[in-house]
Amino acid sequence: MSSIQNSIETVAKQGMLPLYFNTDATISIEVLRALYNSGIRAVEYTNRGSEALVNFKKMVQIRNAEMPEMLLGIGTIKNKSQAKDFHEAGADFFISPGFVPEVADFLKSKNSLYAPGCMTPTEIIVAENTGITFIKLFPGNVLGPEFMSSIKDVFPDLTFMVTGGVDTTHANIESWFSAGVSAVGMGSKLITKKRMEEGDYATIENETKKVLDIIETLRKQ
Repeated sequence: MSSIQNSIETVAKQGMLPLYFNTDATISIEVLRALYNSGIRAVEYTNRGSEALVNFKKMVQIRNAEMPEMLLGIGTIKNKSQAKDFHEAGADFFISPGFVPEVADFLKSKNSLYAPGCMTPTEIIVAENTGITFIKLFPGNVLGPEFMSSIKDVFPDLTFMVTGGVDTTHANIESWFSAGVSAVGMGSKLITKKRMEEGDYATIENETKKVLDIIETLRKQ
């Protein structure tokens, strides 16, 4: 199986993608451990600060030593230079807030998954025509599940994940899965600033388990 297909299948099987950033490398690593302990096998670390690359390299080392089956992706990639840096650092997959052609071309040449953020049918078509099969609907809180329901039949060959404003409640998660997404991206509602500041990794682990349970329940319906 290609690394692209493996990344898509891992995220889709898990049904969610936790995403976060912290300027502190130790906190970043402890959150990663908490997520791994909850059953997560794919995580998006977001490139949202000057410390991101250094922290990511340390996270890759810990991942390799302690959690070899964990896929570690990088988000908020906005240009080829960033994609190159994180590819060299060992990122398994790459996510953008928008569609960046130079990033798509570079990652295609490296056989790495690139999931661009899209919010219009035009953007999704442009991405699909470059060979992309995994789309991030962003921002989810602006688009809403109705948007996903409306476009789903137009893009039968694509896998969709929604990110932005997805809540940890059963009702919110259900609305997105009913609309047709394969996964929900979960950031600040799950890995809150407060929990990171207080080092409350147990709550992050427990809340993540609850979300995974909700997804499993929904899939059995």
